Amino acid sequence: MQGKVWKFGDNIDTDLIIAARYLNTSEPSHLAKYVMEDADPEFVSKMKQGDIIVAGENFGCGSSREHAPIALKAAGIAAVIAPTFARIFYRNAFNMGLPIFELKEANEINEGDTIRIDMKAGKVINVTQAKTYKFIPIPAFMQQLVDAGGLINFAKKEIAKKKA
Repeated sequence: MQGKVWKFGDNIDTDLIIAARYLNTSEPSHLAKYVMEDADPEFVSKMKQGDIIVAGENFGCGSSREHAPIALKAAGIAAVIAPTFARIFYRNAFNMGLPIFELKEANEINEGDTIRIDMKAGKVINVTQAKTYKFIPIPAFMQQLVDAGGLINFAKKEIAKKKA
């Protein structure tokens, strides 16, 4: 995957990703309209399908709501890169099929840079800066969740295989 970078700082909590006032539904298309609104009110109008968020430490902290990765994915965010993620967000992201990558050098990537992510090789290539960073590749099972579009889709495919 390759996309333009949008930068956010440390401790971006789930309320900044999708504010509680929008949680009267879990409809992805509705949530997508408001993603990152309290961090950057213009974000949804500026970003494009396939763009990538690069953030600071502890991305996704706060409540354990699944709405946060749902909203990011529905808005068209291809992936999130940060040095660290809140553990519950980490798991929820994969369960929803949103790839996230822990990269200690995330702060070296600038907003507006174009980056390419090679999930299998464990590389982030900053096309703009001509730099390559290594991250620990996603475990095989987590990769299967992303490839399937999330845990529910993965489970449906597994059930269909057993019935066949």
